Amino acid sequence: MKITLLSGTNRPASNTRKVVAQLAGFYAEMGQPAEILDLAELPQEIFLPAAYAEKPASFARFSAAILASDGVHLVTPEYNGGPPGVLKYFIDMLKFPESFERRPVAFTGLAAGQWGALRPVEQLQAIFAYRNAHLFPERVFLPGIGKQLSPEGRLTDPDAVKRLRAQAAGFVEFVKKLR
Repeated sequence: MKITLLSGTNRPASNTRKVVAQLAGFYAEMGQPAEILDLAELPQEIFLPAAYAEKPASFARFSAAILASDGVHLVTPEYNGGPPGVLKYFIDMLKFPESFERRPVAFTGLAAGQWGALRPVEQLQAIFAYRNAHLFPERVFLPGIGKQLSPEGRLTDPDAVKRLRAQAAGFVEFVKKLR
């Protein structure tokens, strides 16, 4: 079984990427390695207007990673009350409908504010429902993310760590049941 962890921003050295790295460790501890797909690595040519008609070859690994995954665990920050524009653009660039049709998707949100990206996760759930994905109902929100990370980029709140571990374990079972 293949799980893809999607880091939903292209901001370099983002807190999102740090949480994704910790989640990858949780999946590995369960014996379920997860591939990280980091939007900070998107090729520049995907942003050219011509990419709508013909995807550049350099984008193929991103598309292939989603198509080959049995489940996608998306981690998104909150930017101005919504998901990062690059995340929506990435979704738009993927093949329709097969990229998310009947594919399980889990959501983790993080933000500087008190709601931990509740708004972007809810917006993304609507988008993925439109794409006919199977939405994993156990969402995790990480508010005040700047205060929750150690200097090494690890979550310091034991409750947050417990919730993320439980979400990852639950998502593995959800994906297995849907396969």
